[in-house]
Formats: sequence, C-alpha cells, structure tokens
Amino acid sequence: MKSVYILMHQRKPNTPDLVMQLSDCFCRHGISVVSEAWLYDLASGLGISSFQSGSPDGCDAVVAVGGDGTLLRANAVAIAYHLPVLGVNIGRVGFLTEIELEQLDETCKKLASDDFSIESRMMLAASIDSGDPKLALNDVVISRGGYARLIGIDTWVDDDPIGRFLADGLIVSTSTGSTGYSLSAGGPIVCPEVECMVLTPICAHSLQHRPVVTASSQKLSIRLTDDVKAMVSIDGQDAFDFAYGQELTITKSPQGARFIRMAPNRFFSKIRIKLSEWSAE
Repeated sequence: MKSVYILMHQRKPNTPDLVMQLSDCFCRHGISVVSEAWLYDLASGLGISSFQSGSPDGCDAVVAVGGDGTLLRANAVAIAYHLPVLGVNIGRVGFLTEIELEQLDETCKKLASDDFSIESRMMLAASIDSGDPKLALNDVVISRGGYARLIGIDTWVDDDPIGRFLADGLIVSTSTGSTGYSLSAGGPIVCPEVECMVLTPICAHSLQHRPVVTASSQKLSIRLTDDVKAMVSIDGQDAFDFAYGQELTITKSPQGARFIRMAPNRFFSKIRIKLSEWSAE
C-alpha cells in the first residue's frame, strides 16, 4: 500500500496532536497521505507538509480516524471510489473500527508491506417508490421524526405480510449494524458472516412485537398505516421524508463494503470487550 485517504472526526480536543501522530506514522513507513480539506488545512497550519489535498482517486484505501460514525462516513467515500476502509478508533466504543490509536504504528508497518486481509460486508439498498437507492452499511431507520404519537408501520417480506408495528419506529439493520442502534432497541447480536436483515421495532406498543430476521435474498416492503409523515435515516448520515401512500423497499445491495483486517476476526471476543468497556463508562 502506497497511499491512503484520511477522514477524521473534527471535534476532538487533541486534534493537533492526533494529526502530528498520523503524519509521523504514515510518513515513517513510506505511505503518502491525502486528506479531506479541513484536515489538510489544519496540517498545513501546523507546518506538516506530508498531507496532500485532493480526492481519494488514486489512493489504495480510506482510513477513518474516529468512532463508528466517522467510519460510516468514510465507508460512503470508499464505496464511491471502490476502495477498502480501515477504522482507527479514537471514539468511545468503536464496534466497527479495526484498531486502536496505539496500534497505528504497527498497522502502518503492515500496510506498507501489504500484510493485511480484506473482509467483505453486506450492505442494504433502500428506495422509496422505486427511486434511486441509498446504500446503508449499518441500518435503515424509519422514525416518527417530529410526530408526537406512535406510528403504524406495515411490513412485508417478499409480499408475505409480517404484520403491523405500532411503535416509535423500525430499524432494518445488516449483521454489521446489529451491534448499533438495533442492539440498543433490543435486537440480537448477529455474526457479521451471516448475511441477513434484522427488523427491530423501536419502543413497540405491543409486547407481541419482536425482532425479525430475514434472508438477505428477500425483499422488504414498508408502508405507513396512517396519514402521517415519518423520517427515513440511512446509517445516521442521510435523512429524507417518508409519507403515507409511499412504499419503502429494502434489499441487499449488489455492492458490498470492504474492511481492512490486520488480524483474524475474533468478533465475539471484541464485542464482549467493547460492551464491557461501554458498561463501565
């Protein structure tokens, strides 16, 4: 690996120190750095000449320095340029990130010698009334937005009705996203090698409403039951209106995400450690 494109969380109190550390690690191992504009400006102001301004075009990977939110933002860039993504955790939990900041130097050494593997992850494609699909690595969330009451959500799997959810909303997640919002709403933890879609109601009115797991080959069709407006959020990044009479369709995307892995994936050990750290905060 010769060149990386870096995106970073902007609101960290020690950002200048982080930029210095990034510059030192990548440059020492002969990896050139291209970064988003604000990061390039900051590096230039610190007298760092190793950062270049530009697009990810021509880079070998996208590096996300932050937490899961930063990685989701980076993944959208990586997908657009057909690149793998590496997550460096400087956030609180970082379920999706691959390494901690203190592992960066050793990681750069391995990147320079191509000592890593690539893991593919399923993504979702969501569209309203057959419009242009939006891609989600984690989840597609239907929520009531500013509407004060519970919303009714009718859902079908391949035209087979699941039933009506009366709730604050509904989360449709991948196995990757099962450790995110879906987990907080009572959904199951799913091994990332399992390609599926997990439907988890948010604060459901009825105790009969339970999470549902469907095959990745199936199609979800979702409609609102009343003349209300809801919101659809894609990976917590993009949001758009969803109204009564419209149909939201969610399927497996033909395009998947690619994660850089520095060591064999020990998913359940990682989740156990991360959840323990989260609970201790």
